[in-house]
Amino acid sequence: MCVDGVFNLNKPPGMTSRQAVDRVKRVLKAPKAGHGGTLDPEATGVLLVCLGKGTKLFDQLQLGTKEYEGTLRLGITTDTLDASGRVQSVSDVGQVTPEKIRVIAQQFVGEIVQAVPMYSAVKYRGKRLYKLAHRGVELEELPKRTVHVQSVEILSVRLPDVRFRVVCSKGTYIRVLAADIGASLGCGAHLTQLTRTRSGNFTLESSHTLEWLEEQPRRGHEAVVPVDAVIETSDGASAVTCCR
Repeated sequence: MCVDGVFNLNKPPGMTSRQAVDRVKRVLKAPKAGHGGTLDPEATGVLLVCLGKGTKLFDQLQLGTKEYEGTLRLGITTDTLDASGRVQSVSDVGQVTPEKIRVIAQQFVGEIVQAVPMYSAVKYRGKRLYKLAHRGVELEELPKRTVHVQSVEILSVRLPDVRFRVVCSKGTYIRVLAADIGASLGCGAHLTQLTRTRSGNFTLESSHTLEWLEEQPRRGHEAVVPVDAVIETSDGASAVTCCR
């Protein structure tokens, strides 16, 4: 059976985006596959798996607005900016208030400049940054990129943990955002949990788990959104016009 289109996967934690794509590709017997926007290994949620001729939609799908929900922990910084890394500093958060957190978070709405994290796949002089990090290489200044954050909403504060929702452009590093918010609060922070709830018009509610797919591959084929049903809207975001 020919498979061409996009499968909306709810990626589980503990798996790279590439590993998740390979699982989908194997079950659906697609000739080739890739994804429209990487998720860190411990992150979960919407991962758009492009199959067959759907791989031509890579660039279009990455243009779509992204939405995330996550948790940051104040008072602790790590070298990876998330819970997988080594602790670098520990600070008191007793003077931090929910109101101050909300005020600081709004400072990161709009066009902002982020330093690319050392533990990332971005290349620096032909080498992947994470490979340099594993070798102990330190850079005086990390590469920077400009991204657009549409909104940052603080959902709950139970110190030292802060739940939040972010709507942003492609290329935004949420763990960098979490660390920068912590730095602005004067206590540091790292990301402990992250779920992508939307990519373009593909939502977490319409996604499918690997377990669901592997238990019923025939229905998995039916869940693949055909290439001609994924169109480019005026703002460049992906949209689904129909689903067979």
